[in-house]
Amino acid sequence: MRFCLSSLFLVVSLFLLCPGQTAPTAVPVWGFFAHKLINKMAVFTLPQNLLQLYKPHLHYISEHAVDPDKRRFILKNEAERHYVDIDHWDAFPFDAVPRSIESAILKYGKLITISNLGDTTFHEHELLYSMELYQRVIKQDRYSSEIAIPDSIKIQQDEKAVFLNEFVDYGVLPYFFQDHYQNLVRAYSSGSLQRILKVSADIGHYLGDAHVPLHTTENYNGQLTNQIGIHAFWESRLPELFAESNYDFLVGKASYIEDVESFIWDIVLTAHGHLDEVLRFEKELSAAIDPDKQYCFSDRNNRTIWTQCPEFAEAYHLALDGMVEQQMQATIIALGSVWFSAWIDAGQPDLSLITDDRDAENINIQRERLDKAFLQSKSYGRPHTN
Repeated sequence: MRFCLSSLFLVVSLFLLCPGQTAPTAVPVWGFFAHKLINKMAVFTLPQNLLQLYKPHLHYISEHAVDPDKRRFILKNEAERHYVDIDHWDAFPFDAVPRSIESAILKYGKLITISNLGDTTFHEHELLYSMELYQRVIKQDRYSSEIAIPDSIKIQQDEKAVFLNEFVDYGVLPYFFQDHYQNLVRAYSSGSLQRILKVSADIGHYLGDAHVPLHTTENYNGQLTNQIGIHAFWESRLPELFAESNYDFLVGKASYIEDVESFIWDIVLTAHGHLDEVLRFEKELSAAIDPDKQYCFSDRNNRTIWTQCPEFAEAYHLALDGMVEQQMQATIIALGSVWFSAWIDAGQPDLSLITDDRDAENINIQRERLDKAFLQSKSYGRPHTN
């Protein structure tokens, strides 16, 4: 059975009109189209009781899959939640990269003191293992790249202390996901429908990003291999062209996740394992196909855009041998399992008691602010991330 997507989703433009460019201008990863589709299809993996909770709100779960994109226009540190440049720190299988955020901070962070004369001193890692320093200061702001140490915690007499959280600059997706999973557990425990739906939609976005190979590397848009534009090509152009007619999203039923930390890291490592083929096949096809046949003008949503020609995209899609479909399928079943597992970990609260009540007004206010910023502001972070 195939699902007709054209009647379900508003497909946003993938690229800006930039004639004369050798590659299209990238837009948010996985594209709005794929993020919305993944969230929507994940609902149908749920057991009957959760299906009855989510299905009446199918439109919400789908439409708000892109809210984390919009938060990049408000929150300075939002972009880093969508990727992890794991190959910056180590080589596959990345055994040297800590799997918990506490360990990553202690390994990659730098504690410095600044004297009244402006001299800086870098301190050895032993000082970072102070639980007082971590618990009182760093933990609450652990996704910021620079954290001021209050005077009440003395590192060195008459000197200001700063913690440089360097690893944040290279992405925190698998770490942040684990925290956000606990937010979903708490949302179920709260009994608030609005909180459950909001966090459920958000976590689907981050989980989708974790399945994208180009979200796991410093070479996130082919900029290190002269393949600029490959990010949106893989995650946006291909799903838009081929998902409706070619992809099967009957992926089975959600199951309980025993270890959330291992779960998200397995996803990241699997995605990174596809990276070589993602880059290699595009480079080989770009060399073999006439440049004049690689990019074309295309009409979409009453706009003329400059993007990969359908024939070039089809050649790349065939070379990938189902990779994009498989990664979308994997995201869908993983997301259903995340929703189901969070409900289990919350103690399986009675879903009939969940109400649309006290959080609704506040969440609506936040959403209006988000939409306004998205339309009027400039986003933080990498231009391709969402």
